[in-house]
Amino acid sequence: IMSRFKASLNSEGYPEAWENQFIDKHEPVEAPTIPYTVADQFIHYTNSPTHVRFGPWRSVDHTQHAFFTESFIDELAHAADKDPYQYRYDLLSDDLRARKVLETAAKMSKWGKEMPEGWGQGIALQRSFNTIVAEVVDLDMSSGKPKVTNVYCAADPGFAMSTDGFKAQMESGIIYGLTAALYGEINIRDGAVVESNFHNYKMLRMNEAPEIEIHIINSGDSSLGGGGEPGTPPIAPALSNAIFAITGKRIRELPVSKFV
Repeated sequence: IMSRFKASLNSEGYPEAWENQFIDKHEPVEAPTIPYTVADQFIHYTNSPTHVRFGPWRSVDHTQHAFFTESFIDELAHAADKDPYQYRYDLLSDDLRARKVLETAAKMSKWGKEMPEGWGQGIALQRSFNTIVAEVVDLDMSSGKPKVTNVYCAADPGFAMSTDGFKAQMESGIIYGLTAALYGEINIRDGAVVESNFHNYKMLRMNEAPEIEIHIINSGDSSLGGGGEPGTPPIAPALSNAIFAITGKRIRELPVSKFV
């Protein structure tokens, strides 16, 4: 999967035009849409047939599109010389529900707090399956390798029927997405998949798992959202944005273990 972006910024550094072309349209159809207020948007795709079978996974197309769009909006914030959180907040003027989710995650994480050398934070937001989720990661890169120490997650599903169950789904979605962002890679060699089990498909282990804090916002929105998948999409861009904040290096391809 590949995605290409262009944007034009106004005199204040905010996007007035947004173009996104990506390869292959899968489900759900709204995955590449953005919550931010941009007057002119052109989001389109082209098909690229392949003999390699394609199948769904947790959060389906939302995972890759969250990585694409939330990485790019972070790049725009940097180009505009603005704080990544504040930049997103300003662009959510037409989506106050999403703005509240973003603000809550930032407050949970004490966004912008003083951190040791080699540490930093990254933030990302995605609406999927009628649930809005924002996540912030605290990242330790002092060893040269990424170590996510904390994840702060704010989620608005409209109303969470079972708070314990919803929190558990957010936590597992974060771990699932962090595994994919750090290590997830499938290779094809001589027409066959190389990875066959956990001995050559690395997973996030308990000693690598971050502390996770979940805050549920019961906004009362009538379009009740899901809990099983929306925790996954924001974690990869939050991680890659934190890597940039610390190192100045943009991650435009996953897994990040290929580059740091």
